[in-house]
Amino acid sequence: MAQGSWIRRMFEAGAELKEQYGAENVFDLSLGNPVMEPPAQFRGELRRLVENPLPGRHRYMANAGYAETRAAVAAQLSLETGIRFTRDDIIMTCGAAGALNVVLKTILNQGDEVILFVPYFPEYINYIDNHGGIAKVLDTDEQFLPRLDVLETAIGAKTKAVLINSPNNPSGVVYSEDLIHQFGELLGRKGTQYGTQIFLISDEAYRRIIYDGRKYPYVWPHYQRSIIVTSHSKDLALPGERIGYIAVHPAFSQREELVAGFIYCNRTLGYVNAPALMQHIVRHLQSVTVPITEYQKKRDFLYEHLSEMGYSVIKPQGAFYLFPKSPLKDDVAFVKELQRWLVLTVPGCGFGSPGYFRVSYCVDDRTLEGSLDGFRQAAQKFNLG
Repeated sequence: MAQGSWIRRMFEAGAELKEQYGAENVFDLSLGNPVMEPPAQFRGELRRLVENPLPGRHRYMANAGYAETRAAVAAQLSLETGIRFTRDDIIMTCGAAGALNVVLKTILNQGDEVILFVPYFPEYINYIDNHGGIAKVLDTDEQFLPRLDVLETAIGAKTKAVLINSPNNPSGVVYSEDLIHQFGELLGRKGTQYGTQIFLISDEAYRRIIYDGRKYPYVWPHYQRSIIVTSHSKDLALPGERIGYIAVHPAFSQREELVAGFIYCNRTLGYVNAPALMQHIVRHLQSVTVPITEYQKKRDFLYEHLSEMGYSVIKPQGAFYLFPKSPLKDDVAFVKELQRWLVLTVPGCGFGSPGYFRVSYCVDDRTLEGSLDGFRQAAQKFNLG
């Protein structure tokens, strides 16, 4: 609790500033809480279900989720990847966070290692610790991409999984297909060397929030011991509804045992099953997403202005965050400086990358525009540009 999440700390700091100065005068870029509303198709499905009540709609179902919903997810994955998924490869979950906890509970023994890369979503450390695992954090290059030589050295007999997040929160970096392919070759080789199974867990919560016409590089063609966890929090703007899923490679030789473990842990961890109403709705929305062009406009607006001011920042390829270098070595001190101009961001140390800070642009345009003066004041104070 003392270490806490820096994201939540900024939320609390923001609440104090809003009470003191008025919410309209505080420019909160700290949370990845999409301001965009769900697509019209979501409201249509919700209305249809409400106006046509059926007996049993809110009762328990199989812990893996409704067969029809899992089949719909499988059909969409088959269409997108060219790999034949079935409903038996899918487990519906309480968001990506619930999915990842289920996966880790299933595969980890006490003391097993899970490798992850900076910058990372801070709760990963807690999730791994929840289930007796040890997080092994590796540095990345200047573009926030994993270094294969570093990964090869880090993998040992206790390595149970490598956890990746692309598009990445907080950097917005998307891993290339070539990099994913090299991941698969390396994990297969190291698993053979140690006589172990090493899983590749891909957190794909931002998979559809991807820019500039890029095609998302799936892990499936490159490694059979792949597990994805994802949610509809971002692509359908439903973070509060907690609806997501786990998908397992259909060709994995121990798929049935692995899926049985996920179903068991989904129940015993207390999730029981994914929300029934949301399962009914997302069943019909697997090909639907929020307007990505709106996020791309926000990205371009903020990236161009911060770059002009002199901030050093890699242009995001996906997700909805910027991760600029802090003008001060102490990123916490710089984030506090920004608060003097009523701009809320999150220090990079919260993501394992001190010396940077995260800016969320999934906010309304007024907030983005209003934040520019504070960023400019800070840039001038620390002689950027």
